[in-house]
Amino acid sequence: MRLQVVKSVDHSQRYQPNNFTPKVAVPDLSRLEVLGENNRNEVLEFLNIRPVHTVVIASFLADNGFDSEFNRGRYFGYRSADGSLEGVALIGHSTLIEARSDESLMAFALAAKESETPVYLMMSEGRIIERFWDFYKEGNAEPKHVFTEKLFELNFPFLIQDCEWEIRTAKTEEIDQIAEAHAEVAFIESGENPMEKDPEGFLKRCQRRIDQGRTFVVFEDGKLLFKADIVAEADKVIYLEGVYVSPEMRGKGIGPKCLASLSAKLLKRVENICMLSNLKFKAAHRSFEKAGYHSTDCCTTIIV
Repeated sequence: MRLQVVKSVDHSQRYQPNNFTPKVAVPDLSRLEVLGENNRNEVLEFLNIRPVHTVVIASFLADNGFDSEFNRGRYFGYRSADGSLEGVALIGHSTLIEARSDESLMAFALAAKESETPVYLMMSEGRIIERFWDFYKEGNAEPKHVFTEKLFELNFPFLIQDCEWEIRTAKTEEIDQIAEAHAEVAFIESGENPMEKDPEGFLKRCQRRIDQGRTFVVFEDGKLLFKADIVAEADKVIYLEGVYVSPEMRGKGIGPKCLASLSAKLLKRVENICMLSNLKFKAAHRSFEKAGYHSTDCCTTIIV
């Protein structure tokens, strides 16, 4: 991922969605609420307006509900004067924002400052999350890192490729190699090794994906050659992450072929598959494009 520090930005010169205004109105915090199970249908309807951009926050809700340790945070909503949702956010360790007004962004930033679970990263479209950071930061504070990533998407029709490798769901006894590979990808992406930062929690999350049938692998003679994980799945979209090819197999075509074959199978249950990849990882981008993916947008992740 691209590493940089956030610089001062003139928001008046930046593109804003139609319902964003350069001048910020102070939010009415009586319209900020913690969301619960009675809000499920309303929240999903709100998120489904932009299913690709909201797949992660929607998947957390589908997998865990509103109140779960796996969310590592709480769901908040902000309402307009007429009572309709103007923004939804999961605020906590991974803070995910879908906001359609500056008021909702500011309200979520205030909630994030008071979060019981410390915020580690925040993520949304680049301009939106940078604006959120402006509301969230104290004084001239700067984040540790800012990662800008390309959003890659795939849907039918695309060219189906022959693949000589058998792609299957992972087994519990394979977790050591899988976790090591996923940690390697995470380190390349973020500069931090989750096996060092939180080994117990990281292994628990890897095991859960295996148990859910969301980790897909190619093994040969007991050696992991290829891996990809469904990190999030909503009604219409699957978000893939942790695409890995063993060092000795890189450049031999296994990545694009296996990714294309896996994606064709997954498109039987959703309309769209997406991935994020750092701007600087051009070799990975070429591999994704060979598998049929195309870049459609950019997103930004801020490490606090």
